[in-house]
Amino acid sequence: MDGRIDVTTLLFLVLAVVIFLKLRSVLGRRTGHEQGRFEQYKAQQEARQQAREAATDKVVTLPRRDREENDARPVEQEARVDGEQRMRDYAAGNDEIGKALVDMVRADPSFDPAHFVQGAKAAYEIVVTAFAEGNRKTLKDLLSPDVYEGFSRAITERETRGEQMDQSFVGIKAADLVEAEVKGGIAQLTVKFVSELISATRDRAGVVINGDPKKIREVTDIWTFAREVMSRNPNWKLVATQAAN
Repeated sequence: MDGRIDVTTLLFLVLAVVIFLKLRSVLGRRTGHEQGRFEQYKAQQEARQQAREAATDKVVTLPRRDREENDARPVEQEARVDGEQRMRDYAAGNDEIGKALVDMVRADPSFDPAHFVQGAKAAYEIVVTAFAEGNRKTLKDLLSPDVYEGFSRAITERETRGEQMDQSFVGIKAADLVEAEVKGGIAQLTVKFVSELISATRDRAGVVINGDPKKIREVTDIWTFAREVMSRNPNWKLVATQAAN
């Protein structure tokens, strides 16, 4: 070549440079957003993974009904067996009482003989005091019709004679369950009470005709209480009385 630049060659050279610069601007040059787009993509992937894990954690396997029933049966059976054993223990070797108490707790799982005896002691004091005072209303709520009739008749006879009964209830020394029976859906429990009373009966003139107003007397009574074992009414009523002395 003679050192001159051919016009055609120059044109091709310029065109090549323009094409190179154009491609570089589109493909080769960094815009500064590549890293941001990558981080955004990565964050989206992590968010999707966390969402999947959260969804997995929230999946709760519902218990099958048969499994619930199977799990409940041993607990119920254990409670029933334990309750029956407590009844036998309370009977202290008396098989007849033990069997009756077991029958009661089977019909009414809430039955508690110790609680019953405490209630019977309270009822005993109320009845004895109400009888001495001639309080028929209180007696009617606690006695069976037959027993109430007997108590009311005795009060009437005392009133007819013009007699007055003075009585102070000192306390109960003992209250023991001596008989128990379940028959025809009716539970009957008999308690032997040993109490201390100060009692005296006066005539119309106020003269003591029976008892001693200054002496504590020990009294033994045997009372039988009853209730329907399936009844929602938890109250027992006095159905029979017997004086041991």
